[in-house]
Amino acid sequence: MSRYRQLSIEERCAIARLHEAGQSLRQIAAVVDRQPSTVSRELRRNGGAKIGYQPSYAQAQAAARRWSGSRLERDDALREDVLDRLADGWSPEQVSGRLARDRGHAVISHETIYRFIHAQMRRTNDVSWRRYLLRGKMKRGWRTKGGPLRFAEHRSIHDRPPVVADRMRLGDWEADAMLFSTLGQAVLVAHERRSRIAFVVRPPSLKAEPTAKALASILRPVPPDMRKTITFDNGTEFARHYRLTQQLGIDTYFCDTRSPWQKGGIENAIGRLRRSLPRKTNLDTFSNNDIDKLVRRYNNTPRKCLGFQTPAEAFLQPLHFK
Repeated sequence: MSRYRQLSIEERCAIARLHEAGQSLRQIAAVVDRQPSTVSRELRRNGGAKIGYQPSYAQAQAAARRWSGSRLERDDALREDVLDRLADGWSPEQVSGRLARDRGHAVISHETIYRFIHAQMRRTNDVSWRRYLLRGKMKRGWRTKGGPLRFAEHRSIHDRPPVVADRMRLGDWEADAMLFSTLGQAVLVAHERRSRIAFVVRPPSLKAEPTAKALASILRPVPPDMRKTITFDNGTEFARHYRLTQQLGIDTYFCDTRSPWQKGGIENAIGRLRRSLPRKTNLDTFSNNDIDKLVRRYNNTPRKCLGFQTPAEAFLQPLHFK
């Protein structure tokens, strides 16, 4: 496949002269030995609203567009694709990995995406750009002050029974909070690893005690033999995790610090739920019934990994035999 060759200043002069003379796009293209689409794009993109198409102005516009900075600054189609996926709740790493999978080759790294977002915040002084990032952080880097959190009766994910990782039984859960742009707004999500079913509740706050009560309200109706373990990250909202053990007999475990991929099931579930509940959502405009409808749609959508059963079917099927 031949590589695209940029128009030269001589070609732009010819295009300007022929266009001024009223020649058609195909006639101009034949003279400069280019595709008509190339001529059309050149006139559309590099002409001035007031001065029309001028070769020197067009040359300057094209040079500016070929700036060797961030690829997302230069590639409009790729930028829109990346931003759309980020707006749907994908992380830069998910965007990077999925683009590579879809196109069969590396397209853009997650580091480039992170740098682009933070550069926009600095350049435009517009903090709303941080909403494209799952954690919404203003600055790069990890918070190191104080070291990793340790809760009472904290057990590592590495102490979890091996059968949990295999997804061979029902009753192993993961939990996390979905945060939104409005301060204090959040929902809690509990996700069952084998069936992929998700339950969602809006707690009064993300303090530890209300969070534990909200999770208990989700899991209490579940039969005892279908609530064996639950895995969290190290967020302070899960500091009262032992309440679930005391009240429901469910064993609790925690991921390693800064390792959300260790509970990849719920990360995937939250990414899917973000399609209907993006970060910019104002939860005050949603009733509990509205949220329940969104969750029902999620739980009743067939999944390839379940043989095109729905999560609800995969979760409820064992109950039919009890």
